[in-house]
Amino acid sequence: MQKTKPVKNPRKQRKRLYNAPAHLRHKFMAAPLSPELISSQGAKTLPVRKGDTVRVMRGDHTGFEGKVSRVDLKRYRIFLEGLTREKVDGTNVFVSVHPSKVMIKNLKLDDKWRKRIVERKKELELPKEEKKVEKVVEKPPKKAKAVKAKEEKAVEEKAVVPEKPAKKAPKAAKKRVQKEPVAKKKIEEKPAKQEKKPKEAKKPRAKRKTASKTEGGT
Repeated sequence: MQKTKPVKNPRKQRKRLYNAPAHLRHKFMAAPLSPELISSQGAKTLPVRKGDTVRVMRGDHTGFEGKVSRVDLKRYRIFLEGLTREKVDGTNVFVSVHPSKVMIKNLKLDDKWRKRIVERKKELELPKEEKKVEKVVEKPPKKAKAVKAKEEKAVEEKAVVPEKPAKKAPKAAKKRVQKEPVAKKKIEEKPAKQEKKPKEAKKPRAKRKTASKTEGGT
């Protein structure tokens, strides 16, 4: 089916109505159903057809009920049986009514295609009503939501606060234990090396000097 984008410009709206194809003109002739038909058929709106019983809801002829005798798709008007006016020359003429000013009281369902349309609309609108009921049941009160949110935040804070010091404490202790023995070893090793070197160097030099003097003197 042809799809059209909505237009806000009134000139373009009138142009589209004037140049609309037949399958779209038929949809523009839709009228609301009576509350009794909505409950029985399940549909809320349907295009008006010849043979439907209709009641005028607005205008000069409000409250008038009658069968649709003719549907004019060119001018977007319907004509009802018994709704006439007298001209100056004495002849009676049918008064045209726009379908938006009308409510359908009784549907003509002789056409099998129209029956299928009504059944399809009924199936489409049933799940919408079920979803609305489910949403109303599932929605908890706003106060309960606020209380639950506060409780969840308190539980999260309690769980998060003790974990941070427990993780950091062992790391700091390990570093201190590892650093202390390393520093002690370095301090102990340095003086030991300095003491050994002069002792070993002095003894052999003294012996060599004494040996050289005795040899020269003799």
